[in-house]
Amino acid sequence: MKKELSTGFDARQYMKSEDFEIFYYKDTSLSHVEPHAHDYYEFYFFLEGQAEYLLGNQLHHLEPGDYLLIPPGILHNAEKVSSSLPYRRFVLWFSRPFFHSLCQEDSEGFGYAFRLAQERKGLHLKTDSITAQETLGLLMEIMEEKQGARPFRSITLRLGICSFLVYLNRLTYDLEHPVSASYESALYASLCDYINQHLEEDLSLDRLASFFFVSKYHISHVFKDRMGISLHQYILKKRLHACKNAILSGMAFAKICQQYGFHDYTAFYRAFKKEYGISPKEYREQHAMVQPDLPQQP
Repeated sequence: MKKELSTGFDARQYMKSEDFEIFYYKDTSLSHVEPHAHDYYEFYFFLEGQAEYLLGNQLHHLEPGDYLLIPPGILHNAEKVSSSLPYRRFVLWFSRPFFHSLCQEDSEGFGYAFRLAQERKGLHLKTDSITAQETLGLLMEIMEEKQGARPFRSITLRLGICSFLVYLNRLTYDLEHPVSASYESALYASLCDYINQHLEEDLSLDRLASFFFVSKYHISHVFKDRMGISLHQYILKKRLHACKNAILSGMAFAKICQQYGFHDYTAFYRAFKKEYGISPKEYREQHAMVQPDLPQQP
């Protein structure tokens, strides 16, 4: 986290902006704030520390990557915050008029997660490390835009907030509707088959999620659970294995890079040497020395 993005803790519980406000806090000592409720919507994302959080009438133990959805009127407060560890979190506030105006445009697209939180008097959900990093990245983009002075800042911020709300709704929906084991098995098999047949194409998480009509969270979750490695690592290993066969066939290195999704030879060289301990050229030379002569065709 960039140091300049952090904001000093402000104990105020009212909004200065008419639409939304975002804060990144990193505290080693925290001023006590009494349990309170407010008239706007709050998204709370826990990053680091030891803390328990009062939400409604329940006390929740927080782990890094957890998030809370706090509708207006719900009592809440951080409790039992350890002073021995930094207490890091993002907080995002939405005013009622702003949030309701978005819901008038598309109630399901913008209102799902907080409507669920309203029904349950607050919502506490847990994410995995991959999803937590993606969420953190989106929040950092909003914070950087807010603190910057680039042209069209206001409209970019609004679009970023709208995009984040849609992302939050999808994530909440996926966490609330876990898929069956048989579905995950079928999805995993389909993903592996597709990847093996399209190593030369765009295999980004966004592309695969769009092709299979599933969320990026599901794909990441499936690979991490079944392979113990990320999707990116799996694809890289598959591409490098295919590159080994191409190298032995005598294909030019430049063509190998292009065919198997590497931007340039430098990226290919570094990935290959990290995986196998030798360079592509050294691999070709070593195997050329031990490869038996093929019989002549009659």
